[in-house]
Amino acid sequence: MANAKVTVPDHVFTPPQDLAGQGHMLVSETVSWLQANSLRIVIALAVGAVVVAALMALKQVAQRLCREDDALVSWRTILGRMAAKTSFWFLVIIAARLVDGYADTPPLLDKTIGFLFTIGLTFQAAVWVRELALGFIEHRAGVTDQDHSTLGSAMGIIRFLVTFTLFAIALVLVLGNLGVNVTGLVAGLGVGGIAIGLAAQGIFKDLFAALAIIFDHPFRKGDSIKWNNISGTVERIGLKTTRIRAVTGEQVIVGNADLLEKEVYNLQRLNRRRMILVVGVTYYTSEDVCDHIPDILRKIVASVDKCTTVRVGMTGFGDSSLDFELQFDVASQVYNEVFDARSKVCLGILRTFNKMGIEFAFPTQVNITADQAGRGIMPFPELDHADAPPSDDQRAADEMAP
Repeated sequence: MANAKVTVPDHVFTPPQDLAGQGHMLVSETVSWLQANSLRIVIALAVGAVVVAALMALKQVAQRLCREDDALVSWRTILGRMAAKTSFWFLVIIAARLVDGYADTPPLLDKTIGFLFTIGLTFQAAVWVRELALGFIEHRAGVTDQDHSTLGSAMGIIRFLVTFTLFAIALVLVLGNLGVNVTGLVAGLGVGGIAIGLAAQGIFKDLFAALAIIFDHPFRKGDSIKWNNISGTVERIGLKTTRIRAVTGEQVIVGNADLLEKEVYNLQRLNRRRMILVVGVTYYTSEDVCDHIPDILRKIVASVDKCTTVRVGMTGFGDSSLDFELQFDVASQVYNEVFDARSKVCLGILRTFNKMGIEFAFPTQVNITADQAGRGIMPFPELDHADAPPSDDQRAADEMAP
C-alpha cells in the first residue's frame, strides 16, 4: 500500500519534529536555491532594499506631517506616534514577503518568511492599536502632548492595561496560528481576570470614575468646584482620588467614585455670578421714600464696575422691617472680583441711605404698660377716656345687656 501524503495548509506553520533534519533540509534547499537563482536573488534583494528605503521615507514623512506645534494631542499627532512606533524589522519582513514570489524561494524558506510576517504583523498591529487607543484617550481628555498631569497616575495604569490586553490577544493569535491549543490558556486568562477584578473592584471602581471625569469633563485641574458643602480648587485628578484645596486652606481628598455620586458645582465656568441682597427699612419709612428705594438701589449697582441689576423691588413685610430684595450679576469668573463688587454695592447702599436719612430696620419690640382699665401709663401719652379700652366690669355689663 502506498504511503498517504499529508498536506499541510500554507497558513499553518507546524513545528518540526526533527529539528536537525529540518535544519539540514533548509540549508540544503537554500544552497541549491542560491546556486540556481543568483540573478533573481540579486534583483530581489535590490528590490527589497528599495522597498525598505521607500517605507522608511514614508515613515519619516508621516512623522513630520503629524508633528504639531499646538499643545493639545490631535489625530495628526496620534498618526505620527503610530508611524514612529513602526519597527524597522517589520518593514524588512514586508519587503521580504513582497519579493518572495519573484525570487522563487524554496517551500520551507517561503513558509518561514510567511510565518515571520504573520508574527511581525500581529505584534505590530498590537503596537498600532495601543498607540491609537492611548492617543484617543489623551485627545478626548484634552491632554497636552508633553504633559500628562491631567491624567495623573491614571495614565500609567491605563497604559499597562491596554498594553497587557492587546499583547495577550496577539500572543494567543500567534500560538493559535502555530497550531497550539489555546483553549486552556484563554480559560486561564479569563479566570485570572475575574479573580483580579473581584479582588480590586474598589480600585477599578475609582479608576472607571476617573475615566468618566476625564472623558465627560465635569471639571478639570485648576477649576473651582463646590461638592458636599466643600468649596475649593481641584489640584489633582488621580487614579483613585481627587485632591481639592478648600477655600479654608486644607486639602480634601475624595474618592473618584464618591465624587460622582453627588452633585458637583463647577464655579470656574461661570461667566457671571448672581448676588442677592435683602435690605430692610423701618416701618416709619414713608410711602414716597419706599417708592424711590428700587431706583436708588439700581443707581448704586450701576455705579460699580461689572455689575448689572437683574431685578429689585419690595418683597414683603417682615417682623420689624419693610423688606426689599436686590438681585444683580457680576460679570467675572474670579471670585475675588465678585467679592469686592458685592462689598462695594453694600457700602454704596449704606452710604446712600445714611445720607438720605433712610433707617435700616433691626429687630425691635415695643412694650405698652397699662392700668387695670387698660389705659396707657406714662411715659407713653395718655389715652383719651373715650379711646380707652373698656374695663372688665364694663365688658361684663355689655355682655349681659339685651
